[in-house]
Order: sequence, then structure tokens, then C-alpha cells
Amino acid sequence: MNRLLNTTLRRALNALLSNRRARVWVTALLAIIAAGAAVWPPDQAGNQTSSQRSSQTSSQTSSQVSSQASSGGAQAAPHIAAPRGGFVLEGRVVRVADGDTFTVLTGSTQHRIRMASIDAPETQKDAQRRGQPYARASRDALASLVSGKTLTLRCYEKDRYDRSVCDAMLPDGGTANQKQAESGMAWANMEGKGKFMRDPAVRKLEQQARQARRGLWRDEGAVPPWVWRYDCWKQQKC
Repeated sequence: MNRLLNTTLRRALNALLSNRRARVWVTALLAIIAAGAAVWPPDQAGNQTSSQRSSQTSSQTSSQVSSQASSGGAQAAPHIAAPRGGFVLEGRVVRVADGDTFTVLTGSTQHRIRMASIDAPETQKDAQRRGQPYARASRDALASLVSGKTLTLRCYEKDRYDRSVCDAMLPDGGTANQKQAESGMAWANMEGKGKFMRDPAVRKLEQQARQARRGLWRDEGAVPPWVWRYDCWKQQKC
């Protein structure tokens, strides 16, 4: 079959070439085909190079995005700077004593923490030092925020009881100090005309809790803890 086809094609080609005009057309056609063959490979190579460049760019972009996503996912928590003259502690909360006092464990060392800018209702200490209304609720509210958790503490100083006076930082960027005031579980600490106030936001949050009558503000006669300590504990007027 192939031999017959080849023979037929040769005869047809010979017939064409026997005609002068046909020879001219065949020669021109062959020249065009040859020119096209000469031009095509570089162009094809160019297309392949362009395709390869596109693939490489896509691959690089994907790699960069993946790298950025990976580094973003592994990004450490924002650094918390110590206040002027203060220090930073990090530890796991192992005990909550009341609504503004707890203990953290750092390595093998325990640190007692007094929360800055707030004063929570006093718990009962003994028969002569009675507790205030909402003292247990305040302690439970703080425990729900911090108990068993590892916290970063932004500390201002040590008080006379060797407790670190600190803001307890929370993952949302706020502090447990602010949350206690906001929920009506602590006062903004205005003892001594506000000399213990470190975070002005606490006062605004307390005002909001008062207006909404949250927590201890449900009672009209709520007594600030610094007044309670003097009147009830020292003067025994309670």
C-alpha cells in the first residue's frame, strides 16, 4: 500500500514538474515552507521561555506567600515593654486570693501580684476583719480570667508587702485589671486621691459599670475597700 502511494505521488510530482508554470509554483511553495521552518524554532523556543518564566514567577510567588504565611503563623506575641522604673514578669497563675490579688509561679519561684489601678472588695481575714459584699464574686470573676494561665505581667513597683504591683496582660490586648473594673467587680483605686492609679482607662470602665449597674454597683451603698479597711477594720464601725 505504501509502495503504491509513493509511486502515485512521484508520478504526480513528475507531472507537475514537467510543466514550467507548475515548477515555478512548486519552487515558490517549497521556499515558503523552508522559510517558515527556519523562523519557527526560535519563535517556539521564545514561547517556551515565556511559559517557563511564567511558571517560575508563579512558583516564586507561591513560595513567597507560603513563606510569609509560615512566618506569620509562627510570629511571636508582641513584645511587652516594662513601664519606666518597672519590670516584666511571666508566670503561671497558681492561686487567686481575691479580686485583685493572685500568685504566679516563675520557674520554682512564686510571686505575689497586686493588680495595679483597681481595688476589689475585701474578703474576710479573721473575726475582726470582716469581708465585703461581692468579695467572693469578685474573686471568682478574676479566677475565670487568669486561673491556671500563663500571663505576662507589666509591673510598676513592689508594695510594702513585697507584692509586685502589675497590669495582668490578656491575649486581646487588654488587662485583667480593666476587665474587673468593666464588669463591676472592682473599684478604680482612688485611695489617696488617685496616687495608686496607673491606667486611666480603668476609671472610665468603672463609670460605665456604675451607669449599667453591673456587679457591685447593683447596691446603692457600695463602700470602697480603702474606706472599708479604715472604718470596719481599724475603727470597728461595721
